[in-house]
Amino acid sequence: MDDRVAADQPTEPRGEPAQAGSARGKFITFEGGEGTGKSTQAATLARRLESMGVGVLLTREPGGSPGAEIIRHVLLSGAAKPFGPEAEAMLFAAAREDHIKCAIEPALEASKWVVCDRFADSTRVYQGAVGAVDPRLIKALERVSVGELKPDLTFILDVPVTTGLQRAAGRRRGSQPDRFEGEQLEFHEKLRRAYLALAEAEPERCVVIDASMSKKEVAKRVWNAVNARLDPAMSPMIYENLAR
Repeated sequence: MDDRVAADQPTEPRGEPAQAGSARGKFITFEGGEGTGKSTQAATLARRLESMGVGVLLTREPGGSPGAEIIRHVLLSGAAKPFGPEAEAMLFAAAREDHIKCAIEPALEASKWVVCDRFADSTRVYQGAVGAVDPRLIKALERVSVGELKPDLTFILDVPVTTGLQRAAGRRRGSQPDRFEGEQLEFHEKLRRAYLALAEAEPERCVVIDASMSKKEVAKRVWNAVNARLDPAMSPMIYENLAR
């Protein structure tokens, strides 16, 4: 479930704290099945934003805060799998609540942009659409863990399932697949369909990118969408940095 970047841990928020009264930062998430390149593209976008003078928190789920990283190990090791998708959904929600409280909200309040590899959509798809967890439980967990927080922009990176699984296997370099990578082909096909359905249902937030293209081309399309929808050049942090 984890498209790894060079650093195994999420980065700390970077840049100086914003002055009181500054605008809230933007929240961008990357979603998709296994091996779609989410972490690579999230890191690329974070570097591009930082090069403009925008303060950025690059993070991931499950994880992104000390408590959430502990839960991450439990989830990806498969230790929670015997308890069923309902229990996994609850663990994801607990990790997400800690992540938001300790990392995401402080960064947004400081006018930083948060770029996150996976967020609540992953639970909706993996445990909800594919795991058949009652939608009422998914929504209740979101109310508790996420509240009113919602990404300003979500990229859904899409590749054929066989391509994604081949990439994931190459990334592991012979190590065992994690809890979700090890599922059968049908599971991953359902994931892909569920993500595309999500994008169709929320076009104002979600942008589907064909991630079977080169990394450079994918990054270009991501950047074009960010510029068109969020206009990072207008970030107040850029002007604060220029004023120093």
